[in-house]
Amino acid sequence: MAGLKRKSRNFSQLNPVANAGAVLAAGLFAFLCVFPFLFVVIISLTDEMTLSRNGYRIWPEQWSLEAYKYVFRSGDQLLQSYGVTILVTLIGTVLSLVLIALFSYAISRRSFKYRNFFAFFAFFTMLFNGGLVPTYIVVTQLLGLKDSIWALILPLTVNAFYIMIMRTFFSISVPESIIEAGKIDGASELGIFTRLVLPLSLPGLATIGLFSTLGYWNDWFNALLYIDSANLVPLQAMLMRIENSMQFILQNSNNPSVNVGLLSSLPQDTSRMAMVVLATGPIVLAYPFFQRYFVQGLTIGAVKE
Repeated sequence: MAGLKRKSRNFSQLNPVANAGAVLAAGLFAFLCVFPFLFVVIISLTDEMTLSRNGYRIWPEQWSLEAYKYVFRSGDQLLQSYGVTILVTLIGTVLSLVLIALFSYAISRRSFKYRNFFAFFAFFTMLFNGGLVPTYIVVTQLLGLKDSIWALILPLTVNAFYIMIMRTFFSISVPESIIEAGKIDGASELGIFTRLVLPLSLPGLATIGLFSTLGYWNDWFNALLYIDSANLVPLQAMLMRIENSMQFILQNSNNPSVNVGLLSSLPQDTSRMAMVVLATGPIVLAYPFFQRYFVQGLTIGAVKE
């Protein structure tokens, strides 16, 4: 028995060499994931003339903030666009989670009589849609959302693919015995959903929430279609306008009316990298928030029937 215990202890202990190799491999993989974004930040802080002369370098010869100064010349408009994007992302993500969770939970219940009809109704929209022109008519004329902040929220609220994901998650990860126990205790359907189902579904909700957050944050097409007011332009559309204005200046460089001094001081590549940093920097903070729920998903156990 003593020999077996010693062997089991030896097997339970990690080999220091293997442990160091695993840590080294994980650290290298993490560095390869983070380095591209860090390199973009370095390029955005590089002097434009130095970048043209020496190319891309990890440690540039001369640092500069001209790219950020060029982007921030829009001043209050850029801060306004940040505020619009943050507001749209927060409201849209919460509203999307509520609607998708309710719809998915309903069609995941075997006791729901019309579950197959509504599941097909959602799946059908993944294969066929009315197209851009009917969508534009519905949003602008039928709903009257033209030049409204809801035009940036409602078109992305419900996604059929996310509904299918959550329906599968509810069917697999929420045991039927828990729902039956809630019924025996006298809980209503809403009480079962809010008190029993949702706490077990945080990993799935976090996944859908992350997808929705990224969708709202990176959306610029709806602003291009429905937004004319400068006060409602989101961040991505604002950065796209800055990029278009810069391209216009470069394409008309031979025009005598273009200021030569402005053209020579125009940070072309570095300003693009600065836009990437400004567009992706804040949304990176959302990943640690959702990561905690992904880790919780590993600890969810099954209930024996």
